[in-house]
Amino acid sequence: MKTILVVEDDPLLLKTLGQVLKKDGYQTVLCENGKKAVERFTDLKPDMLITDLMMPEMDGTQLVQHVRQQLQSAIPILILSASGEEASVLDAFKLGANDYVTKPFNPRELSLRVRRLLS
Repeated sequence: MKTILVVEDDPLLLKTLGQVLKKDGYQTVLCENGKKAVERFTDLKPDMLITDLMMPEMDGTQLVQHVRQQLQSAIPILILSASGEEASVLDAFKLGANDYVTKPFNPRELSLRVRRLLS
């Protein structure tokens, strides 16, 4: 069973993401900010990371940068953000994100993107 680390500061959306991914057969670990995600990452060794961009304590871009540079991890990273601005999208890809989905999102589309990134 693949493990997905999900990082989102909106508690309701975090719970929803967890339910969608569990229904698809993934084990999920839910964190409400990037700082907690970094703490869990090393022990967990997830197969994928899904993160919001705008969060307290450590935002999504800092988290992606940390995973790619400090942790030297090549796991698939999907950004899930309300910001669909071209600059935000391009910055996420430059830092090492593999995909970008804007909120609100379609759960079926998210499932397909996750499956594609993990295959």
